[in-house]
Amino acid sequence: MIEVGLPGGRAAFTTRRGGVSEGPYKSLNLGILTDDDPERVIENRRRAAAAAGLTPERIAMGWQVHGTELREWGGPPEDPGYQRPGATLDRVDGHLTSLAGLGLLVLAADCLPVALASPAQVAMLHCGWRGLAAGIVQRAAERFADPPAAAIGPGIGGCCYEVGPEVLAAFADLDGVADGRMLDLRAVAHAKLRQAGVERVEDVDLCTSCRPDLFFSHRRDHGITGRQGGIVWREAS
Repeated sequence: MIEVGLPGGRAAFTTRRGGVSEGPYKSLNLGILTDDDPERVIENRRRAAAAAGLTPERIAMGWQVHGTELREWGGPPEDPGYQRPGATLDRVDGHLTSLAGLGLLVLAADCLPVALASPAQVAMLHCGWRGLAAGIVQRAAERFADPPAAAIGPGIGGCCYEVGPEVLAAFADLDGVADGRMLDLRAVAHAKLRQAGVERVEDVDLCTSCRPDLFFSHRRDHGITGRQGGIVWREAS
């Protein structure tokens, strides 16, 4: 697990190491919507929560749809899908809370998990190209009273992310984010954060596709792969 300190909180980005899954999901797969054994995923999720110093029932998540919808959490989930796969989840790609000790989780296998934090509030965003193009970063940053700091987790790099013209067109207004058909999603996230007024950005700067020893990658593994997670939580003041 890779941890990053932020104002008032912490962000943690899991790797594929330290779990119990096998085969293409080896070993810390957190994604239940795969062909992995659900009981192994549940154990992996328990281990990931423990590594972050959280309990599974205090981790909130959603059903990610590559959109820009956000959910504000005023308390732990009543039916925690993190520890009970099959629970009903809101279709959201971002989460916010001002509650200390509540983990906000997104899952990824090439998309960027992006954490935002201020002393009073934290947010976690699932940032694929669609969400970034549609303004998920701006929507989340606007919910903070003051510009937050950010942490960008592992995701596919410009070295490995070949895209079509419709994707490149979505970012035609940004300089230096593409080299031919190779899109640098991390550079896009940095640009969107700057536009949203975020000045402090901690960047893990690791490519999921380049590091099969550390990360799952949907593109590299042709869709048969696991999911790592990005978690953020407020620390008690």
